[in-house]
Amino acid sequence: MKHIHDGILKTMEDELKELISPLEDSENLTDVLADTSDLPNSLIITGLDPEIFLNDEKKEKFEAIFLPYDDEVNFQYFRSFHRARVTFQRSEAAATARIRCHQYQMGDFLLSCYFAQPAAAKTEDEEHLRPPSPHRQFLISPPASPPVGWEPVAEAQPCLNYDLLSAVAQLAPGESHELHPPSGSQPGIYVHVCEDTREKKPGGLKMIQTPCPARATGAPS
Repeated sequence: MKHIHDGILKTMEDELKELISPLEDSENLTDVLADTSDLPNSLIITGLDPEIFLNDEKKEKFEAIFLPYDDEVNFQYFRSFHRARVTFQRSEAAATARIRCHQYQMGDFLLSCYFAQPAAAKTEDEEHLRPPSPHRQFLISPPASPPVGWEPVAEAQPCLNYDLLSAVAQLAPGESHELHPPSGSQPGIYVHVCEDTREKKPGGLKMIQTPCPARATGAPS
């Protein structure tokens, strides 16, 4: 068993050398890794072979890809998502593995490496929801007390058009009133006020009562 394990590691090291050799001479890798203080130390690996979660031999072959970058690397497997989380001791190791192992062909599967979002430590104040800022609390339904210093806005005075009121008051029933004089290209606009043709009867409308139906006489049989 040890012989098989050593053979797998040897094969993986040879494959990694072929993959890494073109990048080791690149100046871009040195520029990228110049400052990794703000980078996380964990990678999310996607596109895993489902057999990795069941076969120890394939799992060792997968882990051998990242061991050259950190001897104390930690692996966490998420079978439901076909993913794995690889945590390194240093951010530099994670950045190097991200550059060199991204789009790595492992059998029939293409591995993709992405930086994992670091989990920020929460303080006691962040464990519970905070109330909204004071200048937005009056928007809560039902409204709470308005913020300090708030005053209602005084409504403006209504705008009265006295010329319009005067023109309406001059409209007499049965007469025509010119609103817009005619021109060579436009017709004139006139308003014809109708007369009240309803007849007013003294005493108002008389309500006619409905007669009561006739009742049968005699005792019931």
